[in-house]
Amino acid sequence: MRTGFNGTCLSVKAWLSAVLAIMVAASLVMAPADAQSSSTKSDDPAVVYMHQVARDLLAGARTQSPILLSNAVKRHGDVNYIGHYSLGTYRAKLSQADRPIYLNGMVRFIGRYAASQVPKYPVVKYEIMSPSIQGGSGIMVDSRITLRDGSQYDVRWLLVKVGNTYRVRDAMVYGFWITPFLKQLFETYIGEQGGDVKALVVVLNR
Repeated sequence: MRTGFNGTCLSVKAWLSAVLAIMVAASLVMAPADAQSSSTKSDDPAVVYMHQVARDLLAGARTQSPILLSNAVKRHGDVNYIGHYSLGTYRAKLSQADRPIYLNGMVRFIGRYAASQVPKYPVVKYEIMSPSIQGGSGIMVDSRITLRDGSQYDVRWLLVKVGNTYRVRDAMVYGFWITPFLKQLFETYIGEQGGDVKALVVVLNR
């Protein structure tokens, strides 16, 4: 068994799901101060927005600050949707009073994990592709990450329009979207606590 959620025991399957989900979500976070962008300038507003997301995440990565990284997730993530989706079959059990506490805890959890992973993945270059792609679920922006050892991987970001700006709703790597993995982690933990959603809220906010 491995431990997650600040020492709470999780099944191996759930823990691996959490690692994959948040590692992908933090892909652009895992870049040191000397990481370079080879992306060309674009007038595509979704691509321009993703450059801002990358800059904010890099600012947090340089200091390995969970607070700065959590703030970037809160600023750019479609937090309400992600939080609601990730509760899965238990979403109706979350009280209105606990909702903001749960969402803040989820964001802090992602920020803390991302900060702990920054030193392990030496990214030397990232590219944000243009143009964006309009899909049925939103607007997709592709990016490519290059590690110090020369290996590369592609991340597709799903954006939704919110007023005059965008929010990041999901990301895909190797053909897998990340929010289903976060949902699996949360549902598994709640199930292990006898269906008590409050237990998840508490552990996310420790």
